[in-house]
Amino acid sequence: MRASTVSAIVEAHRNRVVTPAETLRRCYARIKTIGDPGIFITLRDEHEVIAQTKALDEKGELYGVPVAVKDNIDIAKMPTTAACPAFAYQAEEDAEVIRRLKCAGAIVIGKTNLDQFATGLVGLRTPYQAIHCAGI
Repeated sequence: MRASTVSAIVEAHRNRVVTPAETLRRCYARIKTIGDPGIFITLRDEHEVIAQTKALDEKGELYGVPVAVKDNIDIAKMPTTAACPAFAYQAEEDAEVIRRLKCAGAIVIGKTNLDQFATGLVGLRTPYQAIHCAGI
């Protein structure tokens, strides 16, 4: 079963057509298949992420939905770089948007590459691998 929308993923989880752990395994398999090092600046460990599914509340609006966020948004205990290694710091707490996503049952799998400081002024500027469309 391959759900293509957030609501379809949540419905599949709630109806036990597929578990959140299975959805995450498929997500990580797709990331490996694509094999593009320019997508993620930080990708969380698959086993660590899957372990989180045991504590999910089935009533959450985003029950088990995998989420990736740009690396200019703080996630506790993860580095934030905004695609600028000299700017990098370890976030002590989640940004409000991350807190809300987690409270709704989403599972953050990692932080994605972006134009430095998300400015997009003159095209691609990142010291990491070039950013490509993953076609996910």
